[in-house]
Amino acid sequence: MGRREFMVKSGFLCFFLFNLFSFAYCSVIYNITTTRAVSPEQTLNSPSQIFELGFFTPNNSSRNQYVGIWFTEVSPQTVIWVANRENPITSSSASLTIASDGNLKLLDGQRNTIWWTNISSQSNSSIAVLSDDGNFILRNSVTGDDLWESSHHPTDSLLPGTWLAYNETTGMRITATSWKSNNDPSIGDFTAGVPPLTPPQACVWKGSKPHWRSGPWGKTKFIGIPEMDADYKSGLTLIEGLQPGIAYLTVSVFKNCSYSMFVVSPAGVVRLLCWLKERGWFARWEAPVTPCEVYGACGPFGVCQRYAPNLTCRCLKGFVPKSDDEWRKGNWTGGCIRERTELSCGGNTSSVNAQGGKPDGFLKVGGLKLPDWHVYLKVFDKKECHQRCLSNCSCSGYSYEDGIGCLVWTTNLLDMHELPFGGQDLNLRLALTELGESDQKTHIKIIVSVITVSSVILIGSMICCFMRWRAKKRSKPKTNAPSDTSRENEDSIELPLFDFNNIMLATNNFDIENKLGQGGYGPVYRGTLDGKDVAVKRLSSSSSQGIGEFKTEMKLISKLQHRNLVRLLGCCIEREEKILVYEYMPNKSLDTYLFDTTRKAELDWTKRFNIIMGVARGLLYLHRDSCLRVIHRDLKVSNILLDEKMNPKISDFGLARIFEGTQDLGSTHKVVGTIGYMAPEYLLGGIFSEKSDVFGFGILILEIVSGRKASSFQYDEQNMSLLSYAWQSWSESKGVRMIDEALMDSFSSTEVSRCVNIGLLCAQDHAADRPSMAAVVSMLSGEKTKLPEPNQPTFTFKSISTSNFQSQSNSTWSVNKVTESIIEPR
Repeated sequence: MGRREFMVKSGFLCFFLFNLFSFAYCSVIYNITTTRAVSPEQTLNSPSQIFELGFFTPNNSSRNQYVGIWFTEVSPQTVIWVANRENPITSSSASLTIASDGNLKLLDGQRNTIWWTNISSQSNSSIAVLSDDGNFILRNSVTGDDLWESSHHPTDSLLPGTWLAYNETTGMRITATSWKSNNDPSIGDFTAGVPPLTPPQACVWKGSKPHWRSGPWGKTKFIGIPEMDADYKSGLTLIEGLQPGIAYLTVSVFKNCSYSMFVVSPAGVVRLLCWLKERGWFARWEAPVTPCEVYGACGPFGVCQRYAPNLTCRCLKGFVPKSDDEWRKGNWTGGCIRERTELSCGGNTSSVNAQGGKPDGFLKVGGLKLPDWHVYLKVFDKKECHQRCLSNCSCSGYSYEDGIGCLVWTTNLLDMHELPFGGQDLNLRLALTELGESDQKTHIKIIVSVITVSSVILIGSMICCFMRWRAKKRSKPKTNAPSDTSRENEDSIELPLFDFNNIMLATNNFDIENKLGQGGYGPVYRGTLDGKDVAVKRLSSSSSQGIGEFKTEMKLISKLQHRNLVRLLGCCIEREEKILVYEYMPNKSLDTYLFDTTRKAELDWTKRFNIIMGVARGLLYLHRDSCLRVIHRDLKVSNILLDEKMNPKISDFGLARIFEGTQDLGSTHKVVGTIGYMAPEYLLGGIFSEKSDVFGFGILILEIVSGRKASSFQYDEQNMSLLSYAWQSWSESKGVRMIDEALMDSFSSTEVSRCVNIGLLCAQDHAADRPSMAAVVSMLSGEKTKLPEPNQPTFTFKSISTSNFQSQSNSTWSVNKVTESIIEPR
């Protein structure tokens, strides 16, 4: 009896499991036919199960159902294509099937057609499959011809192998349109595509109005995207010339990314995304990211200053604002109009006679994103391009670009902004008298400047001599220097000046409760100005270097604008006060998290890697991409501030130096910095360069990976520096052993190993062995798969005793528990 009962139960269990597996198998299908449809309980999979097609509800935000395609292993669900984006399904008994006429049809519970492929050729042998590149294909199973493809009807996303396109002959256009919101896949406001221009460019429209454009394609790059000149490419390629009037914009495959795709967001931002299992999706490139990149921000003949703190416009030479009132209110869209002098080509005889019968001339304006609505001319060289524009009375300017040729403009010059690097030259048409007037004004300005400077120097020398005489007579140290410096700074600073009483009010009279921190420069307070939180940095009267740092920081930061540099909002130079006002960083500095045992876990590996990337990009901007070449000289954890999204911003430029022209090296008799971050050639010889910052960045990477201070590192009670420990970890485990214990449960071993490798390369003994920041950014982004092997470091800070430093130092002081020294090299 027991045996029989056992056999019955076993049989029932086998029957149940067989049916369960059969149901699970049937819930996944690999093609759709006239007899096999996809229901809400099923999905259509690609052969390698990379993609799935099925019914979904966006973010579970409503009862509306859509048919879409998504990545199988990506979480959260990332939908790349939607069939019925304008007609959601509300019933639970819908199906996607192939009708008798061979069309794909989406039917609701009442058998009403919600969506269909609308192909004209009848076929009773259609089959639908999903390919491993994410393309949903309706195919004639007999002939093998593709009747319809989802890649020709994209929604908001493009995958490698798909494209945006236009065909002037047939009128065909393939575009991508954003979702209305993150929870609503219906057609949104923004469309990306390629307009029929020669040479073509990529564009985003808001409705029917332009929103952003890439600039013309120059055979290898879009000339309006400066990042395409850097090591981190934009990932877009334009194919033209296969047939006249046809162009395709394709998406490149990013190296070291599991998946790549191009997306138009509901806000009109186009992004090239990379997905890694350890990090999820992150943007390798996106636009527009600044107000200047939004189409026509400054109107006709207006130029946007891209890296100004706020949207700021200027008129081209020879033009003035169309409405002064509107420009004063910050409304720049009206643009500029020609000032006074008419062009000789305009048919005005008196104007021609006023110029002595001479034609117009051209003023070269460099470093621009060229305006829209160009006309391409087939000419042999730049000289002919110049002449063709000059002979056309409607031509307002021209540009001759390598890889493109001659571009001319016969309409208003619209959508121009300054580029930090890789910009183009626009030759602007002006009346000859205006060009001559420009030269004359330049000479006058030079003469006036020389006279003014000479007068100031003379008067200053007289005042200085008088003050010295009075000080010597009274046997007292001079006390008026700060006031003179204050007036000197006040005249030379091009920054908003804040009233000291407003600063007092903003910080509640520098209340100790508003104090954010204390440095060698002085205290930093939190305040509120004009309804916004700010950080107020007040020069300490006891700081021996305060005035010099103050001058340097004002001159430098006021000219530097980058998402990974702290933004200077203004200053206050009043009475004996020297105050800088910065944007407020709610998460303070990196060391408040990294070295705090209770908070370091908040910095997971993704955040730490993003911080490393952000600091690298900020340094690359300082070294190569900004209007000035800047050496920071004091890169350290406490000088990396974090905004509300934990994005890093480099701060404290008091010790920074500017390199001009082709200068690569500098030297100083006073070595100022932080022990542990200073490069050997700087610490021992006073020689600094870009590679000095690279060394500090290498130490910074190792601190972020390990969560330990370079200045107070100790391992197993051994007298070992962080750099020595990093080398040992690299030799034994490719650096993975070095990871912070707070992250032992979640990190990417590949990225950790890569970061330790790069950190050691940056901290090489000899400056020539260290990579440039451009190479570092490329290595961090994964574009260089095989990294150089680092050499074993011989220079370590633990080997230099405190007494040795004391004997070499003029003075030492402690700031935030980090010992800093001024060292005179022998």
